[in-house]
Amino acid sequence: MQQIALHTRLKPGMEDEYERVHATIPADLDDALRAAGVHGWRIWRSGRDLFHLVEVDDYRAMRRALSNHPANVPWQTRMAELLEMPDSYAGDDDGLRLVWALP
Repeated sequence: MQQIALHTRLKPGMEDEYERVHATIPADLDDALRAAGVHGWRIWRSGRDLFHLVEVDDYRAMRRALSNHPANVPWQTRMAELLEMPDSYAGDDDGLRLVWALP
């Protein structure tokens, strides 16, 4: 299993709306994430900065599986309204580079 760290940033003034939208994830999106190999996804917020930790079998395969998934497309459209830079779901990234870990 992989642990992938991500960083995204909210548009100004979208902090409360982002948290409101994430209060309940649609059931079909939850099912799609799990079917694509996601075991956990946590998000922390500091101001407009969002830090994600994704636990997934294969991150790139998950991104490809969800890129055109009918549960994910409307979710990503909604997220694009809130985020400074919409996610392309190209599936060709590896998240943030790990710099250090306490052994």
